[in-house]
Amino acid sequence: MHYLEVANLSKSFTDTPVFKNISFDISKGEFVTLLGPSGCGKSTLLRSIAGLTTPDGGQIRVAGEDITWLKPQKRGIGMVFQSYALFPNLTVAGNIAFGLARQRINKQEIVRRVGEVIELVGLNGREHYHPAKLSGGQRQRVALARALVVRPRILLLDEPLSALDAPIRKHLREQIRTIQQQLNLTTVFVTHDQEEALTLSDRVFVMNKGQIVQADTAEAVYTRPANDFVAGFIGNYNLLSPEQAYLLLGMTIRGRLALRPESIYIRELGRDYGPAMTAPIPARVRHHQLLGNVIRYQVEAAGCLLTVDSLNRGARALLPVDSTLELLFDRTELKEVA
Repeated sequence: MHYLEVANLSKSFTDTPVFKNISFDISKGEFVTLLGPSGCGKSTLLRSIAGLTTPDGGQIRVAGEDITWLKPQKRGIGMVFQSYALFPNLTVAGNIAFGLARQRINKQEIVRRVGEVIELVGLNGREHYHPAKLSGGQRQRVALARALVVRPRILLLDEPLSALDAPIRKHLREQIRTIQQQLNLTTVFVTHDQEEALTLSDRVFVMNKGQIVQADTAEAVYTRPANDFVAGFIGNYNLLSPEQAYLLLGMTIRGRLALRPESIYIRELGRDYGPAMTAPIPARVRHHQLLGNVIRYQVEAAGCLLTVDSLNRGARALLPVDSTLELLFDRTELKEVA
């Protein structure tokens, strides 16, 4: 049974439409990420669900209840912002307790519930610190705890990790996912970071120009993009025109051919690649980048420039610029997109 239902939702600012007639369903306990470039409408959609932005039309239902026109505080929805939005004059415990105090919950219950979420997000020993004494990651955990302490029906997160350093961002996103699963909390997460979307989500909703262009599991979105926009936005797909596909592979297509960099193989002598592989195609290295455990090559083959990812097996494996090589393509991984 669907828990969060959005039906034909529309929003414009003056004469500029943000999204129109957008619809989707989310199940209880599901983690869904809205992924797309800046300006595609994902944050406005999130704020509409929270009640912070009023839609022009459509309907939002939670557990069968129409909340489209309810005030934000009556929706039972928690929201975490990119900017933390903490009160600088309140301690960690005071910031977390703020929403409970407004609900007129007795002090003993507030202390108990604040203690629970402080334990949950790993802020033990920081209860009496003020925000200025905390790191960025700790402040974001306070914002998360403040949203969780009111026991929301749905948790909304609007690019909460984008201002953090990479190691802290990775740790905190793992913590968010663990907490979400532990509480079985229906969650909608907004990001423009493909890695975050792919690692966190039960499903990814890819947005472009106010529309959801693909809604599927992370694996399906990555390996089976619905169109050339998704292929171009997710990962580093090579997108070939019909002319390029014919020159490179002898394929006749109507749309565009999407090739993942890691699904193009640099031929190694003596290795058996199986019957699904194409015949070897000569190519030349034009550029390379070292990306930790991956070497990313830009190679030219049959007049086409291709991005090819290969495992970094050491300095001897690095092919210098102008090296000649042979490429192999797995026919089962070739994807034509509209």
